[in-house]
Amino acid sequence: MTPEPTLQAPAETAPPSRASIAGGPLESLPSAGRAKGHGLRPLLLTMRPHQWVKNLFVMAPMFFHKDLFLRVHGDTSHGAPDAAFLNLTVTSRAAAATGVFCLLAGAVYTINDLVDVEADRVHPIKRARPIASGGVSEGAARVLAIALVVTSLAMSYALAPMLAVVAAAYFIENLLYSFWLKKVAFLDVALIAFGFVLRVLAGGIAADVRVSGYMLACTALLALYLGFGKRRHELALENAGKQRAALEAYSVRSLTIALAVTGTATTVTYVAYTLDPVTRAFFSSDYLWLTAPFTVFAIVRFLLLVTGRAGRGLRAESPTQEMLRDVPFVLNRVVWVAVVVAIVYQLRPNN
Repeated sequence: MTPEPTLQAPAETAPPSRASIAGGPLESLPSAGRAKGHGLRPLLLTMRPHQWVKNLFVMAPMFFHKDLFLRVHGDTSHGAPDAAFLNLTVTSRAAAATGVFCLLAGAVYTINDLVDVEADRVHPIKRARPIASGGVSEGAARVLAIALVVTSLAMSYALAPMLAVVAAAYFIENLLYSFWLKKVAFLDVALIAFGFVLRVLAGGIAADVRVSGYMLACTALLALYLGFGKRRHELALENAGKQRAALEAYSVRSLTIALAVTGTATTVTYVAYTLDPVTRAFFSSDYLWLTAPFTVFAIVRFLLLVTGRAGRGLRAESPTQEMLRDVPFVLNRVVWVAVVVAIVYQLRPNN
C-alpha cells in the first residue's frame, strides 16, 4: 500500500517555510513575515478571498433557470437574426447576493481564526495566518468581523427581507459551528453542507426564481462530499488532531467510505436531474445529460487531489486551493460551464 502523504513540520523555533509535502513544494498562504505587512493586505488575507469561490453557489438558481440571458427575436421580414442579451436586472441582484455571502464568509473566517488562534499556532501551515502570526491583532480582527456582519446584513435586507433572514441563518449556523459544533465529527461536515444549501436558497430569493428539489439535493450531497474531502486532506497533515479536535474521531477508512458514498450519490442525483422529464421539458432539450461526464471527472479529480494522488502530492493548505491550482480541474469546470450554457440557452452558430 502507498503510505499516506505526511507533512514535515518546521522546527518550532523556525519561521514557516515552503515545506515539502509528498515530494512536492508546498504552496500555501504567504509566510508569517508577509502576513505582518502594513496596510489592508493582512486584513484581506484574514477574510480569505480565495475561499469566496464557494459563494458562486448563490448564482446557481439564476444560471439553471434560464435567466442569465434574454432572447430577443429578430425582424424576420428583414432577415435579422435572434439575439441574446445579458439580463442585467437578475444578474445584478444575484451578484449582489453573492457579494453579501462573500462578506459574511470573510466575517466567519475571521471569527474562526480568532477562536482557533492557539491551535493555528501549532499548525505547520496555518501558523502563517495573519492573526496566528501576529500580523493582525485580535482587537482589529474583532472590529473587522463586526463591520463585515453589519454591512452584509444591511445589504441583504436592502435586496430582500427574506434574503436577510437566510443570511442571518447562515451567520448563526456558522457561529454555532465555530464555537461548539465543529468539534463533533460528521456533524461538522453536515453543518458545512447546510451552509451551501442556504447559499442556493439565497440565490433563489435574490433572483426571484424557484429552487428545485434536485438542485437542493445535488447541493447538499456535493457539499458533504467536499466537506469530507477537506477532512481527508487535513488528516494528511501533522498535528491534525491537535489543530482540529473533530479530526481525532475521523479515520482514513471512515472518510474514504463517506467520500465514496457521497460522491456516488452526487453523481447519480445529477444524472437523474439531467434525465428527468420535467427537466428536459423545462429546458426544451434532451441533451443536458452530456454534462454528466464533466461532473464525474470533477468528483474523481477532487478525490485524487485531497488524497495526494493527483501526481503532485499535497501542495496547499485547503482543497479549495488544490482545486484552483490544478489545471485539469479548472479546465474541466470551464468546459462544463460552456456546455451547460450552450444547452440551457440553446446557443448555436449564427444564433
